[in-house]
Amino acid sequence: MRDKISAKKILTRILTPSAIICYNEEKTQFLWERWKTKMRLLVVEDEHSLREDIARKLRLSGYEVDACADGEAALEALAAERYDLVLLDLNLPKVDGMQVLRTLRRHDLETCVLILSARSEIADKVEGLDAGANDYLSKPFHLAELEARVRSLTRRKFIQQDVCLCCGRLSFNTRSRVAAVDGQTLALTRKESGVLEYLLLHQGRPVSQEELIEHVWDGSVDSFSNSIRVHISALRKKLRAALGYDPIRNRIGEGYEIGGEVQ
Repeated sequence: MRDKISAKKILTRILTPSAIICYNEEKTQFLWERWKTKMRLLVVEDEHSLREDIARKLRLSGYEVDACADGEAALEALAAERYDLVLLDLNLPKVDGMQVLRTLRRHDLETCVLILSARSEIADKVEGLDAGANDYLSKPFHLAELEARVRSLTRRKFIQQDVCLCCGRLSFNTRSRVAAVDGQTLALTRKESGVLEYLLLHQGRPVSQEELIEHVWDGSVDSFSNSIRVHISALRKKLRAALGYDPIRNRIGEGYEIGGEVQ
């Protein structure tokens, strides 16, 4: 009788090595939470209480948020700073929100724009989306729905970005799977790259051999196998040659931990 095959095993057989790691939900969520705190959002809303409520909600969610009350201030902010997402009301004093959007799109096609407007007719939504908005939310709305739409737009941008894990002069690009020291690429095997990535993801605490078996070896070796120690030894030699020291430390009874140079 054939053994039952888990979904994770099926994915392992179908996907390329780099794609397999993308299906590690824990890693993706970890990177997302870290990356989200670096995102800058601009709230453009003339109604004071609503503007404050939106900004407060998004800050509590971990975003860095600026806010302004009119279209002129919005254009000044957009000229001075680079934002990942703009939440834009249309009925603004001084400069209309649609004009703000069109001005932004003449110079910037990357910044996401979520329109927030009491204009709820289909024609208004079509006009806003055709002018370059990424999404359109009609007023009144629940803050929970607003937050979900913001999360959707920012996660979409996150997926398109290269995320770099760093430890001193050592860096690892999670998209390209390339490790480098001072910008010079290291020649690592797939398993060595997987070990390095997992250690960098969990800087500040020891990583046990059992964790590495589960997340890097996909549970395909047992804890008595010498495979993990062989790969870690090879990785340490390469890091030591490039850095001039070994950033991986043995924590007796706990596992391996990566950190900066030990004086």
